Amino acid sequence: MSVTESTLTITSALLEREVTCTVFLPKGVTPQSLLLLNDGQDAENLHLKETLEHQYERLGIDPLLVIAIHAGEERIQEYGVAGQPDFKERGAKANLYTEFIVDELLPTVYKETGFQNFKTTAYAGFSLGGLSALDIAWHHADIFNKVGVFSGSFWWRIKDLADGYTDNDRIAHSMISSAVEKPDLKFWFQTGTHDEIADRNKNGIIDSIDDTIDLIKVLETKSYTRPHDIHYIELVGGEHNPATWGKAMPKFLCWAFGS
Repeated sequence: MSVTESTLTITSALLEREVTCTVFLPKGVTPQSLLLLNDGQDAENLHLKETLEHQYERLGIDPLLVIAIHAGEERIQEYGVAGQPDFKERGAKANLYTEFIVDELLPTVYKETGFQNFKTTAYAGFSLGGLSALDIAWHHADIFNKVGVFSGSFWWRIKDLADGYTDNDRIAHSMISSAVEKPDLKFWFQTGTHDEIADRNKNGIIDSIDDTIDLIKVLETKSYTRPHDIHYIELVGGEHNPATWGKAMPKFLCWAFGS
């Protein structure tokens, strides 16, 4: 099954910029599910179109409408956790980006594509874009039912390491642990053993892996279970780049949209 690729441009009043999206659709087939993808400007480096076509040929996934949202020049301000900038005040526009997704992007997608009712609606992202996807899906489980995070920036914190940092200062972990309600979501996480070299606690495990596993543990305190609600893969030799994330993409697609 071939995949068509087109461009959708949204003039956002909230972000005060034009947002470019790359749209992927299986040719001649009505999509059954929707995937929003942060950092959509990397779709080519991820080989996303080829990956989708390969998955369709194998009859491994539902037909998808994929909206790959390109990041803007203020990526580090628009991504993050809404309402909680990090210790350098990065992520200060994450609340506006969340509003853009819910109030501007999705209505435009529904209108322009003519598709609105989906079996599965997922949100995924890479690095800081993965943190953003988790935050938005967590707070809008009425829209999204699955979330994928590739090499997520779960180190995102309210306090610098030199200012008495503890693991309780990690923003995503605190967001989930303090939540009163349990959103109806399923989670997919990926890390690579070469994501980075940083090891804050000197335990011989890089922070990317430690922070992701710790986040999974927090989710388990909320009664999410593995493998029913949570799936985690660790790629040996995997790096913090689109080449690695592209290799992991088929696994995510099968998990999220396997038919």
